Amino acid sequence: MYFDPPLLPAVLVQRYKRFLFDAVLEDGSAITGSCPNTGSMRGLTAPGSRIWLSQHDSPTRKYRHMLEMVEVGDTTIGINTGLPNRLAEEAIRAGQVSDLHLYAKVERERKYGRNSRIDLLLSDPQRGLAYVEVKNVHFSRIQGLAEFPDSPTKRGAKHLEELGDMVEMGHRGIMVYLIQRDDCDRLSICAEFDPLYASAFRYARQRGVEVFAVQCRVSPQQIVPAGLIAMDEPALADL
Repeated sequence: MYFDPPLLPAVLVQRYKRFLFDAVLEDGSAITGSCPNTGSMRGLTAPGSRIWLSQHDSPTRKYRHMLEMVEVGDTTIGINTGLPNRLAEEAIRAGQVSDLHLYAKVERERKYGRNSRIDLLLSDPQRGLAYVEVKNVHFSRIQGLAEFPDSPTKRGAKHLEELGDMVEMGHRGIMVYLIQRDDCDRLSICAEFDPLYASAFRYARQRGVEVFAVQCRVSPQQIVPAGLIAMDEPALADL
């Protein structure tokens, strides 16, 4: 996906209340904008960081600017959690995720499970149904290693359980971790920050849930799915 209009560079002053940030634009203007990521954004909120912003002129929006990317060292990292479903669908249609491109139909946000909505529902007369859950990943503390989650997520564990339920009903349950950074060649489940999620992940795998990690090439001009990277399984010693 391309950014049109182009993203604006700025310097982060602070991110606060989960939904807001203050920044200084290149012309020296101080602005407040919206942050489309309610997670911890661990390691991505240091004051003085170079950031990239989209602009929105809708009269219904309170804040014109929205945070899209943060630079950490030489790496540009996408933080917008509204993009991974779209990027995962692009990866699937491009044939980057196993055989999922062979399904005839892709739908978004279909109700299923226990009062949940599946991110992508794939259907095909010959192949049946494939339930695809997508998780955004941007956390890394070891060179080359992306990690998920970066904070506890009961909702994430629930989604793993529901995918397992779909497998037991005769469908495919698939977890796609969408990594909005291009400096990692493998992904690991972070049992240190959420042992319950790691346990739910391991149980889901035992039930037949399929797992894929998709890396993206990220720049202020575009975010493009770049294919699969290795997925580490959590060790029993970590749980």
